[in-house]
Amino acid sequence: MADVDAAAPAPAEHTYKFNVSMSCGGCSGAVDRVLKKLDGVKSYEVSLEQQTATVVAGDGLPYDKVLRTIAKTGKKVNSGEVDGVAQSVEIKDE
Repeated sequence: MADVDAAAPAPAEHTYKFNVSMSCGGCSGAVDRVLKKLDGVKSYEVSLEQQTATVVAGDGLPYDKVLRTIAKTGKKVNSGEVDGVAQSVEIKDE
């Protein structure tokens, strides 16, 4: 008989990746600061060199909320994806 793991599965995670126009360390710092404060972010990386912000988020943090949070810094979000699948970067009215 096979052993069955009785532990509940870990909550789902999603990887959100954004291409963000950032021209200096202050720009990437602004994106870093807002992601650091966002509830539901498990980890993130902001790269000025690659013009990217990558966020690993719990299931309770939707893509649109992360997109909106980055956009509030005033930086232009050029593209976005969820778990490798391209998504719209249009900010929807709530």
